[in-house]
Amino acid sequence: MQTFKRFLSISILSAGIALGMSTVAQAEAKKDFKVAWSIYVGWMPWGYAAEHGIVKKWADKYGITIEVTQFNDYVESMNQYTAGAFDAVTLTNMDGLSIPAAGGVDTTAVIVGDFSNGNDALILKDKDKLEDVKGQTVNLVEFSVSHYLLARALESIGSSERDVTVVNTSDADMVAAYETSDVTAVVTWNPLVSTILENPTAKKVFDSSQIPGEIIDLMVANSDVLKDNPDFGKALAGIWYDTMAVMTADSAEGKTAREEMGKASGTDLAGFEAQMSATKLFDKPADAVAFTASQDLPKTMDLVRSFLFEKGLLGSGAPSADVIGIEMSDGSVLGDKANVKFRFTTTYMDAAAKGTL
Repeated sequence: MQTFKRFLSISILSAGIALGMSTVAQAEAKKDFKVAWSIYVGWMPWGYAAEHGIVKKWADKYGITIEVTQFNDYVESMNQYTAGAFDAVTLTNMDGLSIPAAGGVDTTAVIVGDFSNGNDALILKDKDKLEDVKGQTVNLVEFSVSHYLLARALESIGSSERDVTVVNTSDADMVAAYETSDVTAVVTWNPLVSTILENPTAKKVFDSSQIPGEIIDLMVANSDVLKDNPDFGKALAGIWYDTMAVMTADSAEGKTAREEMGKASGTDLAGFEAQMSATKLFDKPADAVAFTASQDLPKTMDLVRSFLFEKGLLGSGAPSADVIGIEMSDGSVLGDKANVKFRFTTTYMDAAAKGTL
């Protein structure tokens, strides 16, 4: 199974920042656009849309071309976007803030596609209570959404990372690591979670459904490119909701689409649908608008930026979590209003909801 997902490292972050400072996507009116995406249940629609003419349909409507490229390396897709080689990319709210935004690239979330609702989990060996994690060594991808999930799990029991020992472990090695006798606790994501839970010793004691709406999957675009080319944003929204309609349909076409997306992501229909069930997909634009405009999102982004600051991931020498401004859909800003680099907008999703794309 392919297990690419959303994570970063200090070295990669530094590279992303260097790239972002040196080569930012040129903002201008243009006709040709490039979109990057990587393997994850909530992003599989982009590959399907490219292969089934949905991308071309919406690009043709606006007289533009959109080239959609799959990356097998999630971090590389973000670095390429940060370098200006792509106009848009799929990423999480956490990584959008810590890589392109921290790298100086003003970035806008065009589509809020879903949030993890059980796909990410803390698993203990032969222990079935969250409190049992105290004193244990926890294997996870350091500075990833798994690390964030662990921090939130510990907070929920009045504990902190001081009560555990974190061991950085590649996602590619996680399943094999769990099978060894000295690994007793892991935090990871699907399909790895499902694979590990097949072992009778594995007990899930916390997952992302307990922090709903905090690990968010997005399609973002360079803010300056978007400003000069609003039709690009409209096309992205049209592509997304057209594909969502197929992906979630209770029909032969829908089943075939899910089966195809599952195969492309390294699993089968049952495996893909299991991942979908642990994902809150915003297949209806009105739901995505409501989520993006809610007062819960600023609270989530405050938690995320605080975590990133504590881990030193908001740039070298950042004095506080306020160093990067985050603009919400109502125009309010978390952090430095003079340095807004990450933005949420409902503009394009709202147009889809109103049928005005």
